[in-house]
Amino acid sequence: MADIRHTNPFILRGYAGKEYFCDRIEETKRLCEEIANGNNVAIIAERRLGKTGLIYHLFNRPEIKKRYYTFVIDIYATKNIQEMVNEIGRNILSELKPMGTKAVSQFVNMLQSLRSQITFDAAGTPTWNVGLGDISTPDVTLDEIFRYLSAADKHCIVAIDEFQTITTYPEKGIEALLRTHIQHCHNASFIFSGSRRTMMSEIFLSHARPFYQSTSIMTIGPIDKEKYADFATTMFRKGDKNIDRDTIYGIYRRFDGITWYVQKLMNKLYSMTAGGETCTADMAEAALSQLISDSTEAYQFLLYQLPAKQKEQLLAISKAGKATAITSSAFVKKYRLPSPSSVQSAVKGLIEKDFVTVNKDTYEVYDRFFAIWLNQL
Repeated sequence: MADIRHTNPFILRGYAGKEYFCDRIEETKRLCEEIANGNNVAIIAERRLGKTGLIYHLFNRPEIKKRYYTFVIDIYATKNIQEMVNEIGRNILSELKPMGTKAVSQFVNMLQSLRSQITFDAAGTPTWNVGLGDISTPDVTLDEIFRYLSAADKHCIVAIDEFQTITTYPEKGIEALLRTHIQHCHNASFIFSGSRRTMMSEIFLSHARPFYQSTSIMTIGPIDKEKYADFATTMFRKGDKNIDRDTIYGIYRRFDGITWYVQKLMNKLYSMTAGGETCTADMAEAALSQLISDSTEAYQFLLYQLPAKQKEQLLAISKAGKATAITSSAFVKKYRLPSPSSVQSAVKGLIEKDFVTVNKDTYEVYDRFFAIWLNQL
C-alpha cells in the first residue's frame, strides 16, 4: 500500500517528518538549548502559524527522542480542570504505549485514583476508559500525574498547547496549582504554547500572576518568504511539477505568511498541477475561489448563528481588513454601526467566539478564508 503522506507534500495536519517541514531552524535550535539548560518555555504566536508543528518537529529530532519522553497536550477544547486532567492523562498514556510495558506500568501504577478506569486487553495493552465523571478528585489525579513525571525513568518534556485556556476555567487558582506542581517537578521540562497573545503575556509577564518570570518567552512569526518559496519550489520539482516564484510570493503576501492558509492553497495547487506543467497565478485564483466556494454552506451557517449586532460588526471588520479605532465616530459612521457602545459589546462577543482576533488594538477576522467570503457579500 502506498504511503499517502507522499501523494501531496503540503501537509495540512499532523507531522509527516522533516522532509515536509519548512525552515524553523533557529526556533528549533533555541528550543533545544532551552530544554538542555533546564528552562521552561512559553511560545506565543498567532494561531495557524505552526506552533504545534514546531513542537512535533523538535520532538522528532533523534537526540530528543533518545533522551526524553515527550508529550503534547492540546487543552483548547477543555472547559474545566476535570477535562484538563483527563486530556493530560489520556495523552501521556497514549504516548507511552509504544515505549513498552515498563514505561506504561510505571504511569498506570501511579494513578491510584483511576485504576479501575484503565483497562487492559488480552495482550496487556492499556486503554484509557476514563469519563469526566470518573475524575471526582482532579487535584489528586493531577498530583499523581506529576508524581509520575517526577519519577519517570527518562526526563520528560511536556508541551501544553493553547495554554491560555486555563484562564477560562470556572475553578479558581488553577495557575497557582499548576505553577506549584511544575516548580517542584525537576524531572520534566515544560513548553507552554498559546495564540491569545494578550492572555499569554498576562500569564507569564504580569508580576501578579503565579507564572511570572518562570519561563523563557519565545515569539514566532511567519516563515521567511524566500525560505518558503524555496521549500514550495522544491516540493513541486520533486513531483515533476513547476510553480512560478511570483505565484508563491502572491499567496504568501495575501495571507501575511500565515502557514496554514499558505499551505492549504499550495496543497490545492499541487493537486491541480499535472506532471510537467507549471502552476500560475491564474491557477491560484481559481484554487482560492474553489476553496471558498466549498465552504459557502458552512460560512452561511456561521453567519446565521450570530446576533444581528455581532453580524454587523463582523462585516465591518472584514471590510476594513485590519480594523483600528473601531469605537471612533468615523468607524461607526463609515460602516453604519449603531453606536460605540454597541461596537464594544459586539466585538467582545466575537472575540470570545473566535470570530475575531485582536493584536495591539488592530482587529481582524480570524479565518482569512471566511473574511474573503464575507467581502463577497
